[in-house]
Amino acid sequence: MAPGAYISFPFCAQKCTYCNFASGVFSGSLEHAYIDALVREMEAHVWAKPPDTVYLGGGTPSRMSFTDLQRVLAAILGRPWCEATIEAAPGTITDELAAGWRECGITRVSLGVQSFVAAELARTGRRHTAEVVVRDVEMLRRAGLHNFNIDLIAGLPGQTFDSWSASLDWVERLDPPHVSVYMFEVDEDSHLGHEVLFHGTRYGALDMPDDDAIAGMYETAVERLGACGIARYEISNFARPGFESLHNLKYWRLDPYFGFGADAHSFDGVWRWQNVESAKDYVERQAPAESRVASNPDEERFFVGLRLIEGIQPSPEEWVRHDQPISRFLRDGLLERSGPRLRLTNRGVLLSNEVFEEFVHCP
Repeated sequence: MAPGAYISFPFCAQKCTYCNFASGVFSGSLEHAYIDALVREMEAHVWAKPPDTVYLGGGTPSRMSFTDLQRVLAAILGRPWCEATIEAAPGTITDELAAGWRECGITRVSLGVQSFVAAELARTGRRHTAEVVVRDVEMLRRAGLHNFNIDLIAGLPGQTFDSWSASLDWVERLDPPHVSVYMFEVDEDSHLGHEVLFHGTRYGALDMPDDDAIAGMYETAVERLGACGIARYEISNFARPGFESLHNLKYWRLDPYFGFGADAHSFDGVWRWQNVESAKDYVERQAPAESRVASNPDEERFFVGLRLIEGIQPSPEEWVRHDQPISRFLRDGLLERSGPRLRLTNRGVLLSNEVFEEFVHCP
């Protein structure tokens, strides 16, 4: 089975209030040194089999110069890949850049829109408008990049059902083949999450929708996107048939993938490891990877595989080993069985963390 390749570019024009990734605003000199280190790491990697998917995440990889992008992608085997995705911030795309991406082998673009509502965007630190997103989508389509994703976040400060509906209206107009809908989770590693946890007032922390409202927005998105033919195939991901993210499916199906750059994760089917978190440490260290941890297929199969709407097909041994939690969740309506397969119900999706935690701790 061919692996995937993930490439981390943790550089941004500004740090968004909701972001908990190891990304930020750094100096140009560090960015140049980072590209050099990134290319060295990729060129030194020994591939048992070339990757068939590539994913450039961040950060804001769309800020990467065309020359740097050419260098980075040239260091990865397997071109042309089945799928090559680049994450992009709205407003960073030009016709020339979109054409260059396609020339480099990029086949898919993920737009970090988050919201189409000006007041919500202002509080997150994003600088684009709905009209900018429309222009970006037009440029992608002119360049022949018809496979694109739009990211949305349910639960931003000041968000209401009406404003959420307005964002979904824009999605319907743009008619994307893929949409990601993330329910905001409070995390002290983000500026906004830290304010919420410690009762601060910045970034709109006092104006957050409650959990029931966020769940309602998510369910509205499931219904409206489904009516448009954009079906949920993973808890946070929706696609038209044939436009599911091939790279991300590797994570959920426990296929191998190798990460390059700061804070990148890898999984070879047996071991998991992670590169050092900060861009500065990544550049300065000769060996970017930190200690390896043996994977636990029994736990991970349930924890990761149940994120997919298709669910998983437990082995006879797993049905027996996990009989108690499975029986309880079936009884409580959080899981359902369809022949040999086990999957989350609609209610189970909303309470998925509780389900996953039970399997992680199951003996």
